[in-house]
Amino acid sequence: MTLYPQLIIDALKTVRYPGTGKNIVEMGMVEDDLRISGMHVSFSLLFDKPTNPFLKSLVKASEAAIHAYVSKEVEVEIKTKTKAPEVQSTQPSAPNFDRLGNIIAVSSGKGGVGKSTVAANLAIGLARLGHRVGLLDCDIFGPSMPKMFQEETARPYSEEIDGKALIVPIEKYGVKMLSIGFFVDPDTPTLWRGGMASNALKQLIGEAAWGDLDYFILDTPPGTSDIHLTLVQTLPITGAVIVSTPQQVALADARKGINMYTNEKVNVPILGLVENMSWFTPAELPENRYYIFGREGVKALAEEMNLPLLAQIPLVQSVCESGDSGEPAVLHPETPTGNAFLQLAARVVTQTDKRNAEIEATHIVETH
Repeated sequence: MTLYPQLIIDALKTVRYPGTGKNIVEMGMVEDDLRISGMHVSFSLLFDKPTNPFLKSLVKASEAAIHAYVSKEVEVEIKTKTKAPEVQSTQPSAPNFDRLGNIIAVSSGKGGVGKSTVAANLAIGLARLGHRVGLLDCDIFGPSMPKMFQEETARPYSEEIDGKALIVPIEKYGVKMLSIGFFVDPDTPTLWRGGMASNALKQLIGEAAWGDLDYFILDTPPGTSDIHLTLVQTLPITGAVIVSTPQQVALADARKGINMYTNEKVNVPILGLVENMSWFTPAELPENRYYIFGREGVKALAEEMNLPLLAQIPLVQSVCESGDSGEPAVLHPETPTGNAFLQLAARVVTQTDKRNAEIEATHIVETH
């Protein structure tokens, strides 16, 4: 097989840069140093900065495209370059977080307690109450919002607004939503170091066209991690909603989550607790309650720590099915679970208003 430059360029045209919808050739990322020697191909990719969160994934995607569209026998060598920094006479303007409204972190001490389900239903519930809502899936390594909103094939595009290229969020059920899941292969694990994940998250926050919001919901990863640190160092979080199941092992981790936010260096108020999977109710016996994870453990924790219990969400099969089908339960407020989520949204509004009236605004945690 004889290789020639156009063959390689055509293969690279199939590689798209996340968030823009344009291919890397169209964006001028393929440098004019393409060299072919037998079955060996070398060239450089040009990036805006060495910390670009998509650098490694685009290098791999370019190599895979050549193997897929040209030949698996091609030996590919890809170098990366970065643009020379532009000299600016003034400091770039900081993102205006006032436009994001009340920033609410939905958090849990451990995984598997239904935090993302609560975050999705809370965001939609707030929208159904007439509020302008944004939702950011902050779980870089296990994004679930594209599935919950049935938007797994969506690919957000970039639009120039006020002279700046911004990612336009996907909008559904009255909620503007972004997730790293829109920009990565859902079948491939995201093997990023903490710095890469944090940079990607900052891009989704500061380089997106969120517009004017009343509530900006953050679906945070479980536990305490670099991502949580990035969030409190980037955003003035109005308050946190802690999600847990009633079982003791989950409650122990919920305490850690509460302590993380109320730490004197972080100082983010807790708006309240949500007890998820409070009891199991079978569809054929709607009046029956089976406390399979323990009884009212989160309620007891809320009373002990003098925090509001915002909701007790029952475990019914329809909640799981609605999440998998992309039609969250709160869209059906006539059901017990849908009504519980709508009541949760109303209580979050009440607690947020109370917090804003009684406590000064949260400050971004300074980096040392």
